[in-house]
Amino acid sequence: MMLISCAAGVVETPKTDFDFWKTLFPVAVTHTIGHVAATVSMSKVAVSFTHIIKSGEPAFSVLLPRFLLGENFPTSVYLSLITIIGGCALSALTELNFNMIGFMGAMISNLAFVFRNIFSKKGMKGKSVSGMNYYACLSMLSLLILTPFAIVVEGPQMWIDGWQKALSNIGPQFVWWVAAQSVFYHLYNQVSYMSLDQISPLTFSVGNTMKRISVIVSSIIIFRTPVQPVNALGAAIAILGIFLYSKAKL
Repeated sequence: MMLISCAAGVVETPKTDFDFWKTLFPVAVTHTIGHVAATVSMSKVAVSFTHIIKSGEPAFSVLLPRFLLGENFPTSVYLSLITIIGGCALSALTELNFNMIGFMGAMISNLAFVFRNIFSKKGMKGKSVSGMNYYACLSMLSLLILTPFAIVVEGPQMWIDGWQKALSNIGPQFVWWVAAQSVFYHLYNQVSYMSLDQISPLTFSVGNTMKRISVIVSSIIIFRTPVQPVNALGAAIAILGIFLYSKAKL
């Protein structure tokens, strides 16, 4: 999509060099791991459950810089994160369709995306590449990293079998679902990187969590996911933690 946009003159072609791609490589690795882990999670558990666990991403955004970089945050921020983690844990504890692979996939995705956000913020400093083009280059490099692993783990024959099975189970509209998902997912990530160009990784993670609230609610309604009262309470506590965090950062 970005190659077509650049060729058509809709987006300015980024000017890059070897140092840029070298700095981008660890970002692409964590980006790939994060997306693959999230996809694995959603293949094992309900979409709402995956996003409840991933709403704990701000906690990783605070704890990792604290232990790895020695970066400190106000006590009120740490206290608000306890609420977020507690709410996520409560939702996970009573999840009707709990699956350890699904749970670990969401947790690995959290960890990978926090590293990606940190590396991205550092890589974008002093670069003339905009957030939009930065994500375009990131996607291309991530594709190159993922392709050989995808071939080894699954291979073209499994892709063909999976595609045909999806068509037989869902029908021709499956192709349109894939196309629509690709477009909207790309636009979502593109806007995310345009935002990351202007804000801190921690603020970005909290904004991501607010997005997950809408995803959780809509997926429960659309997919009619059964929710126990304790699940709803856990999600509400996590949302309260997000609000307390936003107040603590003011």
